[in-house]
Amino acid sequence: MFVKLKKGLLSLGPGIITAALVFGPSKMTITSKLGADYGYSLLWIVIVAIFFMTIFTMIGARIGVATQQSLLTTIRQKWGNAAAVAVGMGIFLVATSFQAGNSVGVGIAVAEASGTSATLWIVIFNLLGISLLFFRAFYKVLEKLMIFLVALMLFAFVTTLFFARPSIAGIAGGFIPELPAGSTGLVIAFFASCFSIVGAFYQSYLVQERIKVNPEIREKRSNSLTGIIILGIMSAIVMICAAAVLNTKGIKVNNASDMARALEPLFGSAAATFFLVGLFGASFSSLVGNATVGGVLLGDALGKGSQLNSKPVKLLIALVMIFGAAIAIKFGKLPLELIVFAQSVTIFLVPFIGIAMYAISNDRKIMGTQVNTWFSKILAGLGLLILLFLALSNVKELFLK
Repeated sequence: MFVKLKKGLLSLGPGIITAALVFGPSKMTITSKLGADYGYSLLWIVIVAIFFMTIFTMIGARIGVATQQSLLTTIRQKWGNAAAVAVGMGIFLVATSFQAGNSVGVGIAVAEASGTSATLWIVIFNLLGISLLFFRAFYKVLEKLMIFLVALMLFAFVTTLFFARPSIAGIAGGFIPELPAGSTGLVIAFFASCFSIVGAFYQSYLVQERIKVNPEIREKRSNSLTGIIILGIMSAIVMICAAAVLNTKGIKVNNASDMARALEPLFGSAAATFFLVGLFGASFSSLVGNATVGGVLLGDALGKGSQLNSKPVKLLIALVMIFGAAIAIKFGKLPLELIVFAQSVTIFLVPFIGIAMYAISNDRKIMGTQVNTWFSKILAGLGLLILLFLALSNVKELFLK
Protein backbone atom coordinates (compact mmCIF):
# COMPACT_ATOMS: atom_id res chain seq x y z
CA MET A 1 0.00 0.00 0.00
CA PHE A 2 2.77 2.43 1.00
CA VAL A 3 4.80 1.59 -2.13
CA LYS A 4 1.80 2.27 -4.38
CA LEU A 5 1.14 5.59 -2.64
CA LYS A 6 4.79 6.60 -3.00
CA LYS A 7 4.78 5.78 -6.72
CA GLY A 8 1.57 7.73 -7.17
CA LEU A 9 3.01 10.82 -5.50
CA LEU A 10 6.23 10.61 -7.49
CA SER A 11 4.28 10.35 -10.74
CA LEU A 12 2.74 13.75 -9.98
CA GLY A 13 6.15 15.45 -10.17
CA PRO A 14 6.37 15.97 -13.95
CA GLY A 15 2.71 16.99 -14.07
CA ILE A 16 3.16 19.64 -11.40
CA ILE A 17 6.20 21.02 -13.25
CA THR A 18 4.24 21.10 -16.51
CA ALA A 19 1.36 22.91 -14.84
CA ALA A 20 3.72 25.46 -13.27
CA LEU A 21 5.36 26.23 -16.61
CA VAL A 22 2.11 26.36 -18.58
CA PHE A 23 0.22 28.42 -16.00
CA GLY A 24 1.80 31.66 -17.20
CA PRO A 25 0.69 35.31 -17.06
CA SER A 26 -1.92 34.84 -19.78
CA LYS A 27 -3.94 32.24 -17.87
CA MET A 28 -3.51 34.13 -14.62
CA THR A 29 -4.75 37.37 -16.19
CA ILE A 30 -7.63 35.87 -18.14
CA THR A 31 -8.96 33.70 -15.31
CA SER A 32 -8.68 36.61 -12.85
CA LYS A 33 -10.61 38.90 -15.21
CA LEU A 34 -13.25 36.21 -15.82
CA GLY A 35 -13.83 35.80 -12.09
CA ALA A 36 -13.70 39.53 -11.33
CA ASP A 37 -16.06 40.50 -14.16
CA TYR A 38 -18.50 37.57 -14.28
CA GLY A 39 -18.23 35.88 -10.91
CA TYR A 40 -18.68 32.12 -10.92
CA SER A 41 -20.80 32.02 -14.09
CA LEU A 42 -18.04 30.88 -16.47
CA LEU A 43 -16.50 28.04 -14.48
CA TRP A 44 -17.99 25.60 -16.99
CA ILE A 45 -15.57 26.74 -19.72
CA VAL A 46 -12.67 25.35 -17.66
CA ILE A 47 -14.18 21.85 -17.85
CA VAL A 48 -14.82 22.13 -21.61
CA ALA A 49 -11.37 23.52 -22.45
CA ILE A 50 -9.52 20.97 -20.30
CA PHE A 51 -11.61 18.09 -21.69
CA PHE A 52 -10.69 18.86 -25.30
CA MET A 53 -7.08 19.64 -24.37
CA THR A 54 -6.97 16.15 -22.87
CA ILE A 55 -8.31 14.59 -26.08
CA PHE A 56 -5.70 16.27 -28.26
CA THR A 57 -2.84 15.64 -25.83
CA MET A 58 -3.68 11.94 -25.98
CA ILE A 59 -3.67 12.16 -29.79
CA GLY A 60 -0.27 13.89 -29.73
CA ALA A 61 1.13 11.22 -27.40
CA ARG A 62 -0.15 8.39 -29.61
CA ILE A 63 1.35 10.00 -32.72
CA GLY A 64 4.68 10.15 -30.91
CA VAL A 65 4.47 6.44 -30.04
CA ALA A 66 3.28 5.35 -33.50
CA THR A 67 5.80 7.17 -35.71
CA GLN A 68 9.57 6.91 -36.02
CA GLN A 69 10.02 10.50 -37.20
CA SER A 70 8.81 13.87 -35.92
CA LEU A 71 5.24 15.01 -36.48
CA LEU A 72 6.31 17.77 -38.87
CA THR A 73 8.32 15.24 -40.87
CA THR A 74 5.18 13.09 -41.06
CA ILE A 75 3.22 16.12 -42.31
CA ARG A 76 5.92 16.73 -44.93
CA GLN A 77 5.72 13.12 -46.12
CA LYS A 78 1.92 13.16 -46.26
CA TRP A 79 1.23 16.57 -47.83
CA GLY A 80 4.56 17.98 -49.00
CA ASN A 81 7.10 20.51 -47.80
CA ALA A 82 4.78 23.52 -48.20
CA ALA A 83 2.29 22.03 -45.73
CA ALA A 84 5.03 21.36 -43.15
CA VAL A 85 6.37 24.91 -43.49
CA ALA A 86 2.84 26.36 -43.22
CA VAL A 87 2.14 24.43 -40.00
CA GLY A 88 5.58 25.33 -38.62
CA MET A 89 5.02 29.01 -39.39
CA GLY A 90 1.58 28.82 -37.77
CA ILE A 91 3.10 27.39 -34.59
CA PHE A 92 5.83 30.04 -34.69
CA LEU A 93 3.19 32.81 -34.87
CA VAL A 94 1.15 31.28 -32.03
CA ALA A 95 4.30 31.02 -29.90
CA THR A 96 5.19 34.64 -30.73
CA SER A 97 1.72 35.76 -29.67
CA PHE A 98 2.05 33.88 -26.37
CA GLN A 99 5.53 35.35 -26.01
CA ALA A 100 4.11 38.89 -26.10
CA GLY A 101 2.03 37.97 -23.05
CA ASN A 102 5.05 36.47 -21.28
CA SER A 103 7.10 39.62 -21.98
CA VAL A 104 4.33 41.86 -20.69
CA GLY A 105 3.98 39.69 -17.58
CA VAL A 106 7.66 39.79 -16.68
CA GLY A 107 7.80 43.53 -17.42
CA ILE A 108 4.82 44.64 -15.33
CA ALA A 109 5.72 42.30 -12.45
CA VAL A 110 9.02 44.11 -11.85
CA ALA A 111 7.76 47.54 -12.99
CA GLU A 112 4.81 47.63 -10.57
CA ALA A 113 6.98 46.36 -7.72
CA SER A 114 9.71 48.96 -8.36
CA GLY A 115 7.75 51.87 -9.84
CA THR A 116 9.85 51.81 -13.02
CA SER A 117 9.18 51.38 -16.76
CA ALA A 118 7.97 47.98 -17.93
CA THR A 119 9.79 48.45 -21.26
CA LEU A 120 13.17 48.43 -19.55
CA TRP A 121 12.49 45.10 -17.84
CA ILE A 122 11.01 43.54 -20.98
CA VAL A 123 14.31 44.24 -22.77
CA ILE A 124 16.50 43.10 -19.86
CA PHE A 125 14.76 39.77 -19.25
CA ASN A 126 14.44 38.89 -22.93
CA LEU A 127 18.18 39.51 -23.34
CA LEU A 128 18.75 37.29 -20.30
CA GLY A 129 16.46 34.65 -21.84
CA ILE A 130 18.42 34.71 -25.09
CA SER A 131 21.73 34.42 -23.20
CA LEU A 132 20.42 31.34 -21.39
CA LEU A 133 20.27 29.53 -24.73
CA PHE A 134 24.04 29.29 -24.48
CA PHE A 135 24.15 28.37 -20.77
CA ARG A 136 21.72 25.47 -20.48
CA ALA A 137 23.04 24.28 -17.10
CA PHE A 138 22.45 27.70 -15.57
CA TYR A 139 18.94 27.79 -17.00
CA LYS A 140 18.08 24.48 -15.33
CA VAL A 141 18.97 25.96 -11.94
CA LEU A 142 17.04 29.14 -12.66
CA GLU A 143 14.08 27.15 -13.97
CA LYS A 144 13.84 25.27 -10.67
CA LEU A 145 13.71 28.57 -8.83
CA MET A 146 10.96 29.86 -11.12
CA ILE A 147 8.92 26.68 -10.68
CA PHE A 148 9.26 27.05 -6.92
CA LEU A 149 7.99 30.64 -7.09
CA VAL A 150 5.01 29.70 -9.25
CA ALA A 151 4.20 26.68 -7.08
CA LEU A 152 4.33 28.95 -4.02
CA MET A 153 1.86 31.35 -5.62
CA LEU A 154 -0.47 28.51 -6.63
CA PHE A 155 -0.35 27.23 -3.06
CA ALA A 156 -1.32 30.73 -1.94
CA PHE A 157 -4.40 30.68 -4.17
CA VAL A 158 -5.44 27.27 -2.83
CA THR A 159 -5.06 28.51 0.77
CA THR A 160 -6.85 31.78 -0.03
CA LEU A 161 -9.74 29.74 -1.40
CA PHE A 162 -10.56 28.62 2.15
CA PHE A 163 -10.17 32.09 3.66
CA ALA A 164 -12.32 33.73 0.95
CA ARG A 165 -15.30 31.49 1.75
CA PRO A 166 -16.73 31.35 -1.78
CA SER A 167 -20.40 30.66 -2.37
CA ILE A 168 -20.95 26.91 -2.77
CA ALA A 169 -24.22 27.59 -4.58
CA GLY A 170 -22.44 30.09 -6.85
CA ILE A 171 -19.71 27.57 -7.70
CA ALA A 172 -22.28 24.86 -8.46
CA GLY A 173 -24.23 27.28 -10.65
CA GLY A 174 -21.04 28.21 -12.51
CA PHE A 175 -20.92 24.76 -14.10
CA ILE A 176 -24.26 25.35 -15.82
CA PRO A 177 -23.36 26.72 -19.29
CA GLU A 178 -24.24 30.35 -19.94
CA LEU A 179 -22.51 33.19 -21.78
CA PRO A 180 -22.91 36.55 -20.01
CA ALA A 181 -23.17 39.64 -22.21
CA GLY A 182 -19.75 41.02 -23.13
CA SER A 183 -17.82 37.91 -22.12
CA THR A 184 -17.16 36.50 -25.61
CA GLY A 185 -13.69 38.02 -26.02
CA LEU A 186 -12.43 36.70 -22.69
CA VAL A 187 -13.95 33.26 -23.32
CA ILE A 188 -12.19 33.03 -26.70
CA ALA A 189 -8.90 34.11 -25.10
CA PHE A 190 -9.31 31.49 -22.35
CA PHE A 191 -9.97 28.70 -24.85
CA ALA A 192 -6.98 29.74 -26.97
CA SER A 193 -4.78 29.74 -23.86
CA CYS A 194 -6.07 26.59 -22.14
CA PHE A 195 -7.08 24.40 -25.12
CA SER A 196 -3.54 24.62 -26.51
CA ILE A 197 -3.23 22.72 -29.79
CA VAL A 198 0.43 23.72 -29.99
CA GLY A 199 1.01 22.13 -26.57
CA ALA A 200 -0.72 18.94 -27.73
CA PHE A 201 1.33 19.02 -30.96
CA TYR A 202 4.57 19.30 -28.98
CA GLN A 203 3.52 16.36 -26.82
CA SER A 204 4.45 14.03 -29.70
CA TYR A 205 8.02 15.37 -29.55
CA LEU A 206 8.22 14.93 -25.78
CA VAL A 207 7.02 11.33 -26.04
CA GLN A 208 9.62 10.52 -28.70
CA GLU A 209 12.38 12.04 -26.56
CA ARG A 210 11.38 9.77 -23.68
CA ILE A 211 11.32 6.75 -25.97
CA LYS A 212 14.85 7.58 -27.19
CA VAL A 213 16.10 7.48 -23.62
CA ASN A 214 14.23 4.28 -22.83
CA PRO A 215 12.77 2.40 -25.84
CA GLU A 216 10.70 0.22 -23.53
CA ILE A 217 8.67 3.18 -22.29
CA ARG A 218 5.03 3.10 -23.27
CA GLU A 219 3.22 6.37 -22.69
CA LYS A 220 0.85 6.19 -19.72
CA ARG A 221 -2.16 8.44 -19.97
CA SER A 222 -2.09 9.32 -16.30
CA ASN A 223 1.46 10.71 -16.57
CA SER A 224 0.69 12.67 -19.74
CA LEU A 225 -2.49 14.19 -18.40
CA THR A 226 -1.54 15.00 -14.82
CA GLY A 227 -0.29 18.48 -15.76
CA ILE A 228 -3.45 19.24 -17.74
CA ILE A 229 -5.70 18.19 -14.85
CA ILE A 230 -3.68 20.34 -12.43
CA LEU A 231 -3.86 23.22 -14.91
CA GLY A 232 -7.65 22.94 -14.99
CA ILE A 233 -7.92 22.81 -11.20
CA MET A 234 -5.70 25.86 -10.79
CA SER A 235 -7.60 27.82 -13.45
CA ALA A 236 -10.83 27.10 -11.60
CA ILE A 237 -9.31 28.04 -8.22
CA VAL A 238 -8.00 31.40 -9.49
CA MET A 239 -11.39 32.17 -11.05
CA ILE A 240 -13.21 31.23 -7.84
CA CYS A 241 -10.85 33.38 -5.71
CA ALA A 242 -11.35 36.34 -8.06
CA ALA A 243 -15.13 35.82 -7.99
CA ALA A 244 -15.27 35.55 -4.19
CA VAL A 245 -12.94 38.49 -3.42
CA LEU A 246 -13.00 40.86 -6.41
CA ASN A 247 -16.43 40.36 -7.97
CA THR A 248 -18.27 40.67 -4.66
CA LYS A 249 -16.56 44.06 -4.07
CA GLY A 250 -17.02 45.27 -7.66
CA ILE A 251 -13.25 45.42 -8.26
CA LYS A 252 -12.22 45.35 -11.92
CA VAL A 253 -8.86 43.93 -13.01
CA ASN A 254 -6.94 46.72 -14.75
CA ASN A 255 -3.42 45.93 -13.56
CA ALA A 256 -1.43 43.25 -11.76
CA SER A 257 -2.01 44.86 -8.37
CA ASP A 258 -5.76 44.47 -8.90
CA MET A 259 -5.27 40.74 -9.48
CA ALA A 260 -3.19 40.61 -6.30
CA ARG A 261 -6.17 41.80 -4.23
CA ALA A 262 -7.65 38.31 -4.65
CA LEU A 263 -4.96 37.18 -2.16
CA GLU A 264 -5.75 39.85 0.47
CA PRO A 265 -7.84 37.52 2.70
CA LEU A 266 -4.64 35.55 3.36
CA PHE A 267 -1.77 38.03 2.94
CA GLY A 268 -3.34 41.42 3.67
CA SER A 269 -1.13 44.35 2.65
CA ALA A 270 1.63 41.98 1.52
CA ALA A 271 -0.65 40.43 -1.13
CA ALA A 272 0.58 42.70 -3.96
CA THR A 273 4.26 41.92 -3.33
CA PHE A 274 3.62 38.19 -3.04
CA PHE A 275 1.52 38.13 -6.21
CA LEU A 276 4.06 40.13 -8.25
CA VAL A 277 6.82 37.69 -7.24
CA GLY A 278 4.65 34.81 -8.43
CA LEU A 279 3.71 36.67 -11.62
CA PHE A 280 7.39 37.18 -12.38
CA GLY A 281 8.08 33.48 -11.82
CA ALA A 282 5.18 32.45 -14.06
CA SER A 283 6.23 34.89 -16.79
CA PHE A 284 9.95 34.20 -16.87
CA SER A 285 9.63 30.42 -16.61
CA SER A 286 7.32 30.56 -19.65
CA LEU A 287 9.51 33.09 -21.48
CA VAL A 288 12.22 30.60 -22.46
CA GLY A 289 10.00 27.48 -22.51
CA ASN A 290 7.43 28.92 -24.92
CA ALA A 291 10.11 30.39 -27.19
CA THR A 292 11.83 26.99 -27.26
CA VAL A 293 8.66 25.29 -28.51
CA GLY A 294 8.15 27.89 -31.27
CA GLY A 295 11.78 27.88 -32.39
CA VAL A 296 12.24 24.10 -32.29
CA LEU A 297 9.09 23.37 -34.30
CA LEU A 298 9.79 26.05 -36.92
CA GLY A 299 13.35 24.71 -37.22
CA ASP A 300 11.96 21.23 -37.82
CA ALA A 301 9.49 22.58 -40.39
CA LEU A 302 12.32 24.32 -42.28
CA GLY A 303 14.41 21.15 -42.30
CA LYS A 304 16.91 22.45 -39.73
CA GLY A 305 16.15 19.70 -37.23
CA SER A 306 14.77 20.00 -33.72
CA GLN A 307 17.93 19.70 -31.62
CA LEU A 308 18.48 22.45 -29.05
CA ASN A 309 22.22 22.44 -29.68
CA SER A 310 21.65 23.38 -33.33
CA LYS A 311 22.67 26.99 -34.10
CA PRO A 312 19.74 27.62 -36.52
CA VAL A 313 17.28 26.35 -33.88
CA LYS A 314 18.83 28.62 -31.24
CA LEU A 315 18.50 31.59 -33.59
CA LEU A 316 14.83 30.78 -34.21
CA ILE A 317 14.20 30.50 -30.46
CA ALA A 318 15.84 33.92 -30.03
CA LEU A 319 13.65 35.24 -32.85
CA VAL A 320 10.49 34.24 -30.97
CA MET A 321 11.76 36.19 -27.95
CA ILE A 322 12.67 39.24 -30.04
CA PHE A 323 9.34 39.37 -31.87
CA GLY A 324 7.38 38.80 -28.65
CA ALA A 325 9.29 41.56 -26.87
CA ALA A 326 8.81 43.94 -29.82
CA ILE A 327 5.04 43.37 -29.79
CA ALA A 328 4.93 43.84 -26.02
CA ILE A 329 6.84 47.14 -26.23
CA LYS A 330 4.96 48.47 -29.27
CA PHE A 331 1.44 47.66 -28.10
CA GLY A 332 1.96 47.34 -24.34
CA LYS A 333 0.42 50.64 -23.16
CA LEU A 334 -2.55 48.61 -21.89
CA PRO A 335 -0.61 45.49 -20.79
CA LEU A 336 -3.44 43.29 -19.50
CA GLU A 337 -5.56 44.05 -22.56
CA LEU A 338 -2.57 43.06 -24.74
CA ILE A 339 -2.28 39.70 -22.95
CA VAL A 340 -5.96 38.95 -23.58
CA PHE A 341 -5.79 40.15 -27.20
CA ALA A 342 -2.61 38.18 -27.94
CA GLN A 343 -4.26 34.99 -26.71
CA SER A 344 -7.48 35.58 -28.64
CA VAL A 345 -5.82 36.13 -32.04
CA THR A 346 -4.13 32.71 -31.86
CA ILE A 347 -7.57 31.13 -32.29
CA PHE A 348 -7.32 31.99 -36.02
CA LEU A 349 -4.34 29.65 -36.48
CA VAL A 350 -4.87 26.71 -34.12
CA PRO A 351 -7.78 25.06 -36.00
CA PHE A 352 -5.52 24.41 -39.02
CA ILE A 353 -2.80 22.90 -36.82
CA GLY A 354 -5.45 20.77 -35.12
CA ILE A 355 -6.84 19.58 -38.47
CA ALA A 356 -3.37 18.33 -39.47
CA MET A 357 -3.06 16.38 -36.21
CA TYR A 358 -6.57 15.01 -36.61
CA ALA A 359 -5.99 13.79 -40.17
CA ILE A 360 -2.71 12.04 -39.28
CA SER A 361 -4.17 10.40 -36.18
CA ASN A 362 -6.98 8.98 -38.36
CA ASP A 363 -4.54 7.51 -40.92
CA ARG A 364 -4.16 3.78 -40.15
CA LYS A 365 -1.10 3.46 -42.44
CA ILE A 366 0.75 5.96 -40.26
CA MET A 367 -0.73 5.16 -36.86
CA GLY A 368 -1.16 1.39 -36.96
CA THR A 369 -2.71 0.21 -33.70
CA GLN A 370 -2.52 3.78 -32.32
CA VAL A 371 -5.09 5.04 -34.85
CA ASN A 372 -8.07 6.98 -33.49
CA THR A 373 -11.07 4.98 -32.37
CA TRP A 374 -14.49 6.13 -33.57
CA PHE A 375 -15.08 7.63 -30.13
CA SER A 376 -11.83 9.64 -30.38
CA LYS A 377 -12.71 10.74 -33.91
CA ILE A 378 -16.07 12.11 -32.77
CA LEU A 379 -14.70 13.92 -29.71
CA ALA A 380 -11.68 15.39 -31.51
CA GLY A 381 -13.88 16.42 -34.43
CA LEU A 382 -16.20 18.19 -32.00
CA GLY A 383 -13.20 19.98 -30.49
CA LEU A 384 -12.15 21.21 -33.95
CA LEU A 385 -15.68 22.46 -34.63
CA ILE A 386 -15.57 24.44 -31.39
CA LEU A 387 -12.23 26.00 -32.40
CA LEU A 388 -13.60 26.91 -35.84
CA PHE A 389 -16.71 28.42 -34.24
CA LEU A 390 -14.57 30.47 -31.84
CA ALA A 391 -12.38 31.64 -34.74
CA LEU A 392 -15.47 32.89 -36.60
CA SER A 393 -16.79 34.47 -33.40
CA ASN A 394 -13.46 36.23 -32.97
CA VAL A 395 -13.74 37.72 -36.45
CA LYS A 396 -17.05 39.23 -35.40
CA GLU A 397 -15.66 40.31 -32.02
CA LEU A 398 -12.55 42.01 -33.40
CA PHE A 399 -13.57 43.35 -36.80
CA LEU A 400 -17.36 43.53 -37.17
CA LYS A 401 -18.38 45.32 -33.98
